[in-house]
Amino acid sequence: MQAVLITGVGKGIGKALAQKFLQEGFFVIGTFLTGRPEPQESLKDFSLDLSSSASIASCVQAITNFGRTLDVLVNCAGVLLDEDEVATVPEKLRQTLEVNLVGVVDFTERLIPLMKEGGHIVNISSTAGSLALTGEHASHFEGRYPAYKISKAALNMYTATLAKRLAPAVTVSSVHPGWVKTDMGGQDADLTPEQAAEGIYGVAMSRPATGGFWFAGQRVPW
Repeated sequence: MQAVLITGVGKGIGKALAQKFLQEGFFVIGTFLTGRPEPQESLKDFSLDLSSSASIASCVQAITNFGRTLDVLVNCAGVLLDEDEVATVPEKLRQTLEVNLVGVVDFTERLIPLMKEGGHIVNISSTAGSLALTGEHASHFEGRYPAYKISKAALNMYTATLAKRLAPAVTVSSVHPGWVKTDMGGQDADLTPEQAAEGIYGVAMSRPATGGFWFAGQRVPW
């Protein structure tokens, strides 16, 4: 049985993605900060706070001790702390980067030894972090949440650099999930978490060229 590790399975996209992988016959290792998932066969969960290096170290050690190697790692957990901000607020930027970038990097680097050859690391990013698309978002998004955008642009660079380092053994991708009806995306969003999960799963399973940025099977400009 193939194994996937997904962060943030307690709610939203992560929860839907865990269910999708379970339906497809994967063993799912999930992490949660709040909203612990209900016990299920073929699912093992671990507590994780990406803002805490101690929590990351403890979680990775527990996962390592669990004894499974990974076919897929999906870094799904993240935060949006400056939704209504236009100016970059330094403290919110620090807090955002700690979770969306530093925590993801720390967690991923510690897990690389568990990745199987031919595996896939998927970083859930956003077109909000695309430099090429700056100024092309809908008016109600443009100019808002700069800390979040900065964090996703930086995460994309991590994808690009990690892809070169791990090639050809492991594929590394950034994926834009779409505008999704979650606590972060709000109820006016275009997609349900289940629809977003379908798109992410499709990219994860397609094993595309490493170092790409994807949405719904199509490349997204950096």
